[in-house]
Amino acid sequence: MSDEFGAVVERVRERVTPDPEERDRLRAVTERLTERTAAAVADLPVEADIVLVGSTARGTWLAGDRDVDLFVQFPPDLDRERLEEYGLRIGRAVLPDGREEYAEHPYTVGEFEGFTVDLVPCYDVADATAIQSAVDRTPFHTAYLEDRLDDDLADAVRVCKAFLKGIGVYGSDLKTRGFSGYLTELLVVEYGGFRPLLDAAADWHPPVELDPEAHGETTFETPLVVVDPTDPGRNVAAVCSAANLARFQHYARELLADPREGLFEPDDPAPLDPAAFREAVADRGTTPVAVRFDAPDVVEDQLWPQLRKSLSGVTDELDRRGFDVFRADAFADDHAVVFAELAVTERPRVERHEGPPVHVRDHAEGFCGAYADDDGVYGPFVADDRYVVERERAFSTATEFLDSDALLEVALGAHVETALEDGYEVLVGDETAVLCEEFGPALARYFSPKP
Repeated sequence: MSDEFGAVVERVRERVTPDPEERDRLRAVTERLTERTAAAVADLPVEADIVLVGSTARGTWLAGDRDVDLFVQFPPDLDRERLEEYGLRIGRAVLPDGREEYAEHPYTVGEFEGFTVDLVPCYDVADATAIQSAVDRTPFHTAYLEDRLDDDLADAVRVCKAFLKGIGVYGSDLKTRGFSGYLTELLVVEYGGFRPLLDAAADWHPPVELDPEAHGETTFETPLVVVDPTDPGRNVAAVCSAANLARFQHYARELLADPREGLFEPDDPAPLDPAAFREAVADRGTTPVAVRFDAPDVVEDQLWPQLRKSLSGVTDELDRRGFDVFRADAFADDHAVVFAELAVTERPRVERHEGPPVHVRDHAEGFCGAYADDDGVYGPFVADDRYVVERERAFSTATEFLDSDALLEVALGAHVETALEDGYEVLVGDETAVLCEEFGPALARYFSPKP
């Protein structure tokens, strides 16, 4: 297995390692970009340093990547308003066709000689524990890893990134909730290579806690904890979900047991068409339902937590009302969708409502009194040792509930709730096949799930 594993890794390494021409091209572009940024800084009434950060600075970028992260470090006594103003002024000068993005504060994203550039203002603080903005840590991450990454470990990082991308868990955005580049680099350095990391991960028992600089006891409560070597108060793996950690473990075992290059390549399924969708649903014997609405105009890192909250709120209420959610997911593009497969779509017009035991006199008499003169209920009567009534159910079908104002009373993300108030449509059964037009690949993954 060792020889086969090594051969697979070597082929992947050759594929994902930038060749000398690409390295020279990146070096020349970053030099010109830095010079242009320095000229823009010179026009400001304040001094600032320019730092290349991220994978291009650390030599761990993948062949073909065209991303450059350039940070402009301002004095720590500069107020936030001026930081933002100067940062955007530099962005407009360096990337005139760029666009403004927002993390903790605004920054500029644009194209420069074929490369996508993030031009980010930050504070030049003494160390990462003194940050005034979350991005202030990033230059310390670069400095820390530059001292620890040699050529072999940089190659191992690239192979590991390709593996994480191949199995769909690379990225710390709040849609993916996977492994960031910095986290990947720390893990490879911590274990001394790609293969040792896989060997360890295959036997992890979450929660897994790693503290590269031995800062001391942690209080983080996530499945994977990697204490930031530059800031003991931060967990680098905070975003990584339990599901993505489990996927990494699964595919680590699979790669060790059956080494193959396919695990390093994303397996993007062909979009599901309406006919295949209907066939899949018929085979499963479930009833799909969907709430479709215009996607809120917010960045993905705001949208996806709200979509997940809304998905949970809707499905929890469907379950509570007896419609038995089999499986569910959320999708987003121009529209957003809360999608669920139901095992039960219709319930009896009446529902059973149990009261207190008869011997709990005060509560029992209050329950009986509340329903004694209600012609719309059956009972109260005694079942075993407690009072029971059978009353009219608020919604006897899932569609009635989803079409009602009660949908807006479940736990929803703020922007999702606003979007639903503006209007939505409910799709049931065969009607949901129309979702294939916009979400064919996502539905293909849904109906062909993998670890």
